[in-house]
Amino acid sequence: MLSFLGLTRKSGNLILGYNKNEEAVKTGKISLMIVSKEASENTKDKFKSYSEKYHVPLIEDFTPDELGYALGLEGIAVVGVTKKSMAKKLQEIYSSIQEEE
Repeated sequence: MLSFLGLTRKSGNLILGYNKNEEAVKTGKISLMIVSKEASENTKDKFKSYSEKYHVPLIEDFTPDELGYALGLEGIAVVGVTKKSMAKKLQEIYSSIQEEE
């Protein structure tokens, strides 16, 4: 999943960071949100609320270092996927990973 997330970034279909994702979800630009499991409780609660309010799927998993490594950056806590087809593929990959565990 993290490899595909890296490809999503290279294709220009990711929004990185708290503030940019907060704005993008409110304007309907995000098809999937990924929040680090180590993000602050306030951050997790806020994006869970946005997920429900704006009907955007949310994955809460991975450490900031795992997300950052996949994206070629330092630790990242909040990621938004803008392209629907890529968001769907990431959800499918994530679901298959969860079924294996």
